Amino acid sequence: MPFDAREAKLLSPGAHLTIDEAPGLRLEATQSTKSWTYRYKSPVDGRMRQIKIGEWPATSPARALVLWEDLSQIRKMGRDPGMERKAERAEAAAAIERTKAEKRAAAFTVRKVCEIYLVGHVERHRKPKGAKEIRRSFDTMLGDHTDRPAATYTRAEAFELLERHLDHPVQCANLRRELAAAWDYALDAGKLPEITPNWWRQIMRGKLRSKGKTIAGESMGTQKRVLSEAEVRDLLAWLPNFSRTVADILTLYLWTGTRGSEICSMHSSELAEEADGLWWTVPKAKTKNARHENATDLRVPLIGRAAAIVRRRLALAEGGYLFRAQSGKVPHMQQKAVQTAVWYHMPYSETRPEQVRPRLTVTHWAPHDLRRTARTLLAAMGCPDSVAEAVLGHMQPGVKGVYNRHSYDTERREWLIRLDQRLEQLATSG
Repeated sequence: MPFDAREAKLLSPGAHLTIDEAPGLRLEATQSTKSWTYRYKSPVDGRMRQIKIGEWPATSPARALVLWEDLSQIRKMGRDPGMERKAERAEAAAAIERTKAEKRAAAFTVRKVCEIYLVGHVERHRKPKGAKEIRRSFDTMLGDHTDRPAATYTRAEAFELLERHLDHPVQCANLRRELAAAWDYALDAGKLPEITPNWWRQIMRGKLRSKGKTIAGESMGTQKRVLSEAEVRDLLAWLPNFSRTVADILTLYLWTGTRGSEICSMHSSELAEEADGLWWTVPKAKTKNARHENATDLRVPLIGRAAAIVRRRLALAEGGYLFRAQSGKVPHMQQKAVQTAVWYHMPYSETRPEQVRPRLTVTHWAPHDLRRTARTLLAAMGCPDSVAEAVLGHMQPGVKGVYNRHSYDTERREWLIRLDQRLEQLATSG
């Protein structure tokens, strides 16, 4: 039947009109609108489908016939106009999402990648001192790369950044490692597109090695320093030239083999008189093994000079800390202060050259070298490796570390007594 505008106006919701010369073209009524649709059988899968052409009267019958003719021709060609329209809309929506994603990616800079890594991972799982150092590295070493989009960051840009810091290979390697972890974290969190490459895992692998220290213009290489017995003897005689606090800490390095950070943060709550003598129990959280599930507190028997120092300082301890800080946010002395004091007395130190002070006769060493020296003296006396490593607080590697749960308390005391005797022999010889 030809189109009748009067009849179309009176069309009730749910009813429809057809056009005789246009099979499948219909005017369908709802509560609020009257719409032109094309109803057809798909040549692709044989299903009945329907496409909305427009709304009447905005779309006139003549215009509806033109649009119907176009859709009908597509169907006669063996294609499904509804499926094609749906695919076009999906592609348009995908293009819009891609544009939005590109805009988000462009706004997600290198600085933002670093920040979510710092807040979401580093500051939750690292010790405050380590987290602060990583943040400092990002702040000082990224330079003008902070505002570059992370999703489009290129291999050449990553190489350029690391190349700036090649004169300091250890810091450069640390930066590379932390940036690689930051990229992984951002990818896992869905902040970067999955196809974003993590160039930090690929560039300069194995090429960032420490060149060692340079003292007074002379390269010292990367060797680990161990004091000879003659040097230990001379150093023990020289210790009174340091302040009482620094001398005490350096003595504890030698007599216990523990780390400087553990010594400097020693607290009265960690000390106890037991049946066989004085013991210092370093909480797992204070040790370097804190992140390992199988790690335990470090048990340290205090023998000879170590016991005497601890008992003396314990009697005067303020707030529980045996090595109280004079100032600063941290209540106990920092390991760096001991390192600075040792450096200050080296003959080649140019720190405050106008100040006259005694100069060390044993040179080119740092406090941590005394820990290595204690370990070497134990080995020289025949101490079994498993016991010596337990004294230092090292975890045993691999399966041995999982299955060997022996505490070594008896063996620690036995061999630290022997170490005390050997150190006292050196102190009184010559």
